[in-house]
Amino acid sequence: MAASLGAKQAMVSALCKRFSSDPAAFLSKAGEHDIKSLLSDILKSSTNKASADHHEEVTKWIEFAESFPVNTESSIDALNKLNEELVTKSVLLGNGVTPSEADIIVFSTIHSSVVGLSNTDRQKLPHLMRWFDYIQHKEDFGESFEKITLEKAVFAPPEPKIVAKSDEDPKTKKTADKSEADSNTKKSDKKGKVAGQANQESKKAPGKEPAEKDKEIDVSLLNIRVGLIRKAWKHPSADSLLVEEIDVGEAKLRQVVSGLAKYCSPDELTNRRVVLITNVKPGKLRDVMSEGLVLCASNEDHSVVEPLLPPEGAKIGEQVSFSGIDGKPEEVLNPKKKQLEKITPHLFTDEKGVATFKGVPFMTSGGPCVSSIPKASIK
Repeated sequence: MAASLGAKQAMVSALCKRFSSDPAAFLSKAGEHDIKSLLSDILKSSTNKASADHHEEVTKWIEFAESFPVNTESSIDALNKLNEELVTKSVLLGNGVTPSEADIIVFSTIHSSVVGLSNTDRQKLPHLMRWFDYIQHKEDFGESFEKITLEKAVFAPPEPKIVAKSDEDPKTKKTADKSEADSNTKKSDKKGKVAGQANQESKKAPGKEPAEKDKEIDVSLLNIRVGLIRKAWKHPSADSLLVEEIDVGEAKLRQVVSGLAKYCSPDELTNRRVVLITNVKPGKLRDVMSEGLVLCASNEDHSVVEPLLPPEGAKIGEQVSFSGIDGKPEEVLNPKKKQLEKITPHLFTDEKGVATFKGVPFMTSGGPCVSSIPKASIK
């Protein structure tokens, strides 16, 4: 079913506002032209280089807009597919965090359908709703689209399951009878009791060892936060090092020393968002105090190195999360345990440049943290 005239007019207005174009000429054609023709004409009239560079991708999303169903049941199927598309993306086009014309087109297309969703249905589309919220706050649509207030998901830890055995359960009764019968024997045989305890502990030990090993390489031990470099300068006594003052949402800026002088200038780092580990043990590097570790992606021969980039929608100081990994960070990492050295081999970017731990993305409220270097090591 074709989109309504009102929907087409909203799309045209939004895209023209994006390119600072006069929508009047295109709005007059809205009644007689289909969505694809209208949007294609607007893009052709624009001098925007990005739309030329990504013509095929933009065309794909124009076709999405043209075929987007009006009836509720079919539109939910389309929204589910879009939700899957956004699992590892902050925006639809490319690996960055800046919305493109494709994001404007798709947002305009689905807005009325999202408005009609219940809170329950919205909660089933977490990646779509995170993207939707980012676009509606990032872009200035004027009065074309009303902003939607979204309920943020609240994590509630599951309550421990308590299994109560019935008094009539024959197994329970048998155990109770046996305990009563053995009580006198246990009281008189302290030596046997001690031996029994030792035997029980020795049986538990093999199961405990793998659990401890897993804990040693759990990324939740790291306190990884979104930061903003307020100032950067060259280290006074080391040509390979830079010093940065980083805002991580605390009362005082953190001073961090990084080995980035070969790859970035202080000007390039100033006002740049970064991802850093804040619970490494503070220490001096060539007589300058460092209170954190900026995480960087590196290609195989380390000829290209760059700090990971959190999305613009992420809040300064927010903790990076990993889906399904809910442990508590150490207050300060213990250098003697080599915790960081055991975890960093499992940090890498995937083929799309998304930062991951064992394949699980570094996630923020604005989307995943990324790098322009795919399949890179992170440390």
